Amino acid sequence: QVQLVESGGGLVQAGKFLLLSCTANTASGRSFSTYTMGWFRRVPGKEREFIAAISGNGKNKYYPNSVKGRFTISRDNAKNTVDLAIDSLEPEDTGDYYCGAKNYWGRHSDYADYLSWGQGTQVTVSS
Repeated sequence: QVQLVESGGGLVQAGKFLLLSCTANTASGRSFSTYTMGWFRRVPGKEREFIAAISGNGKNKYYPNSVKGRFTISRDNAKNTVDLAIDSLEPEDTGDYYCGAKNYWGRHSDYADYLSWGQGTQVTVSS
C-alpha cells in the first residue's frame, strides 16, 4: 500500500496563496505514475468535499465547479509528489486537507474509491 504524507498547511491570512504538497512512498514497488491522485478536504460543520484529482501522467485534471477557479493540482512523478495550490484563500477554506491515491478507474470524486490516504494537513485561514 502506498504511504502518503501531506505538508504545507498552517495559519494563513485571507487573500493569500498557499501550496500544499503530498509525498508518496512507493516502497511496495508499484510506480507512482500508475496512481491517479486526488485532494479532499474536511471543513468543520460540512461533509468531506472533493476538490481536485489528476491522472497518472498528469495530463488530465478534474475539479468540481465550486473550486475550479482557485485550486490547481499538479504532480511530479520523478519526485513522487502531488501538489495543491490554493489562491485567494478564504476563511471558509479552513479545514483539514488530505491527498489520496487511487486506480485510474472509478470515480475521482468518490472518497471510497481511493486506496490510500495521508494523515492530512491543517489549513487555518484568518479573516
